Amino acid sequence: MIELVELTKKFRYRNKENKWAWKTAVAGLSVSVNPGEIFGLLGPNGAGKTTTI
Repeated sequence: MIELVELTKKFRYRNKENKWAWKTAVAGLSVSVNPGEIFGLLGPNGAGKTTTI
């Protein structure tokens, strides 16, 4: 089994004032995939699919 519980991903970036800030890209994601199941992430461009993986 693959299980993610409350996954959160944050990235550090420079804001308009050229200061470091944090941006939350994924917050509180929980997923369980059992043996033999097929799992896919679907969504529009920019939805955060690659960031999640």
